[in-house]
Amino acid sequence: MGHRERTPLIRIVVLTLALSVTATAPAMAQSLANQLFGAHALPSLARPQAYGSYARGCADGLVALPESGPTWQAMRLSRNRMWGHPEMIAYLQDLSREAVRIGWRGLYIGDISQPRGGPMTSGHASHQIGLDADIWMLPPGRLDLSRAERESLSSISVRTADQRNINANWTAQHHALLRAAASDPRVDRIFVAAAVKIEMCRTATPADTPWLQRIRPAPGHNFHFHVRLRCPRDSRNCETQTPTVAELSNGGNGCDDTLMWWVTDFLDPPPRTEREPAPRRRHPREFTLADLPDQCSRVVSSQ
Repeated sequence: MGHRERTPLIRIVVLTLALSVTATAPAMAQSLANQLFGAHALPSLARPQAYGSYARGCADGLVALPESGPTWQAMRLSRNRMWGHPEMIAYLQDLSREAVRIGWRGLYIGDISQPRGGPMTSGHASHQIGLDADIWMLPPGRLDLSRAERESLSSISVRTADQRNINANWTAQHHALLRAAASDPRVDRIFVAAAVKIEMCRTATPADTPWLQRIRPAPGHNFHFHVRLRCPRDSRNCETQTPTVAELSNGGNGCDDTLMWWVTDFLDPPPRTEREPAPRRRHPREFTLADLPDQCSRVVSSQ
């Protein structure tokens, strides 16, 4: 076959591929983002970068927390959510060593992020940029759990069923661990059950203000506490959470009217007839790529 005979065939092949890519792009853009991100077993090969916000974003170059270490074990390995920004992985390892210093064997560490971040197929609304991590309230009994044991073992709750008080599972070591966790300058805030924050406020001194203000009450955090790191300096497209902790605390320690709301309007809400219905907010599981930062389309489609 001569050169002139091959050229039309090449053009046809190139045109067919171009049309195929063009047809695929809109379909991918309309697919649910959590399905696209959840399908990846490995991170992108680009340098570590967080894009967007904790509940609307993704990440390049995440690294895995080793399944086991001298002072930690990653739990629920089947979820493949032990991926984080290198700053988060270093933070967790540092905190696990601090846990030993206060009297625990180390830490059981729950979900961090998916390999490329992004919305998850189940569970969390946040944990999307590799800067959130859940740490179990259960002091490790041993650090040689099998994969099966990590799937079946449960954490412990540290508050009463009515959500008003801590229970007998709460110890001085829990308090010391949270203090160490919140005192690290890499931390933006830490979410705990309201009863935990109330108990920590009960014994607070003025010297506790710098770290205690980062401890924030949030529902669903009685079996674990949720650490959120600040945006890394080199992640220019990472969005800092607003309002800031300082704004929430008005420069104090967070033991103010904001906290008291938890034992009034939250635990004893006014009758429904006196409240206006809250507008429905879309859950991240409903997001498409169009709802995420532009960089996320490349993150989820790259090799």
